[in-house]
Amino acid sequence: MHVLGRARRGIVASAYGVGQGVRHTNDHHHGPFPARRPRSMTLTTTDQPAPRATGAVVPVLAFAGIVVAVMQTLLVPVIKDLPQLLNTAPSNATWVLTSTLLSGAVATPIMGRLGDLYGKRRMLIASLSVMVVGAVISAVTSELLTMIVGRTLQGFAMGAIPLGIGLMRDMLPRERLGSAMALMSSSIGVGGGLALPGAALIAQHANWHALFYAAAGLGVLAIVLALAVVPESPMRAKGSFDLLGALGLSAGLVLFLLPITKGSDWGWSSGTTLGLFGASAVVLLLWGLLELRVKAPLVDLRTTARREVLLTNLASIMVGVSFYVVSLVLPQLLQLPAATGYGLGQSMVVAGLAVAPLGLTMMFTAPVYARLSARFGPKITLILGLLVIGAGYGGGIGLMDAVWQTVLTAVVLGAGIGLAYSSLPALIIGAVPASETGAANGLNTLMRSVGTSVSSAVIGMVLANTANHVNGVAVPTLHGFQVSFLIATGAVAVGLLLALGLPGRRPAAGLQLRASSEEEAVVARAEEILSGFRGRVLGAGGAPVARAKVTLIDRRGRQAGSTLSAEDGSYALAVPAEGPYVLAARAVGHGPLASAATHAGDERLVDLDLSLPGETITA
Repeated sequence: MHVLGRARRGIVASAYGVGQGVRHTNDHHHGPFPARRPRSMTLTTTDQPAPRATGAVVPVLAFAGIVVAVMQTLLVPVIKDLPQLLNTAPSNATWVLTSTLLSGAVATPIMGRLGDLYGKRRMLIASLSVMVVGAVISAVTSELLTMIVGRTLQGFAMGAIPLGIGLMRDMLPRERLGSAMALMSSSIGVGGGLALPGAALIAQHANWHALFYAAAGLGVLAIVLALAVVPESPMRAKGSFDLLGALGLSAGLVLFLLPITKGSDWGWSSGTTLGLFGASAVVLLLWGLLELRVKAPLVDLRTTARREVLLTNLASIMVGVSFYVVSLVLPQLLQLPAATGYGLGQSMVVAGLAVAPLGLTMMFTAPVYARLSARFGPKITLILGLLVIGAGYGGGIGLMDAVWQTVLTAVVLGAGIGLAYSSLPALIIGAVPASETGAANGLNTLMRSVGTSVSSAVIGMVLANTANHVNGVAVPTLHGFQVSFLIATGAVAVGLLLALGLPGRRPAAGLQLRASSEEEAVVARAEEILSGFRGRVLGAGGAPVARAKVTLIDRRGRQAGSTLSAEDGSYALAVPAEGPYVLAARAVGHGPLASAATHAGDERLVDLDLSLPGETITA
């Protein structure tokens, strides 16, 4: 029996070892948490208990995700007309799309870190507000640079998706978390799929600037709903924002993408092109060194040292490249006049409807992925997805003669991309400790965004350089479309080689997936891979306490995991490594407690009794 200090009210994980009302239900040895104040506590909670999420929280957050996804494909129906609408060259016009993707790539880690520091709901609303401002700017201009500024601001809304997932993790009980996160993840495909016909309908019957007014209206609606329904998370990180890291990442990506889009105009061997590529390499190298030195980096690069994480991230770039090609090519092919000899002569609305199955198929692939991953593991599922994508693009090169062929291509690619994207989080979670999954998945999301940004720049350059000029108008050619599909096929082939290099992992025996989504599969597999602490949170008379916040703190005072107890009071927390931990719990109507426990490589059963006044834990 170890005598420990009394927990201070309002502190979830006191820096001193404390134990109160704890029942250990097995006989394994456990030592007290070191009774000294750690140097830093990187993640804490406020004095408020975890807020109770209403039934409307998940739909509202998913709606915000749909609004964000709309920004990605908003201008696809008018992409072929952008040079004329903005009075610029086709290679310049591609930056109207690339700028949104680029800012979205940068915004993901920036807004995620700001959300940890200052509140996820607050930053969610800030992301949507910046998007609304950007949409209004774009709505009132036809000048290229101003349009790019507006589109860049719109891209910052991409940070709303990881913020929404973070809010769900902080508020929802474990039994609801998987399906809720799957809905949030699938909102990207739903939003992108619905945006194509919706934007086409507006652009065909109104001035194209009405697209931005509609986007601003959706953003305002999402803000109002979030303010009315979504509570703030009590979780906060301590530390400061890595401003230099954010500036370095932004500068490095811009310096890399700019010569890709303008290299054909400047000359690939020109001093300007080579100088910008060299500057990009130097800036990104210095940025990487900076991120390795700062205590709270914008992106934790140390996670990339693991083979599985590195190969998964590189494969993510390739999947990101392949994902955006179809969105750029098929709408233009469908809308080009039949007089060209290869255009299908369809309206904007028909073109949008023909491509919409891409996003919808991605959404419906989630339950299929859960079953495949449970049986074969995420590596095999990623390989299968890449093979399906390769078949879609390879076959799509010869399937450009009819509308039904483009629909078939969109369906096949949607299925493959859905399987590939769904596999990536599971691979990351299985490769890193539980305390690093947030940073690792943030970096993986960044890599996917970089892939789509590179895809937009490269394919825009290819289509511009292969276009025919008729009366001063650049008309994309069938050759350009086919080359674009070949580039996507090549990216998939590289991704496949990377996936084959991933270390194999046999699926856990007896794993029963009742999940219908990607995220539930991820959670279930993570629980099988990592052992940890399990038990129940109890109240007066041994009654189970639902929705109690249970937090795992490691020897350095850092959060190693957290969860909410289920309706029967049960909880489960995986641990990243053996050693001493503090299990901290709090719930509405109960005082906080913290207990010391040691994990020795097997599963520990620990009940947390919030009603007991004692100051000891029983060995």
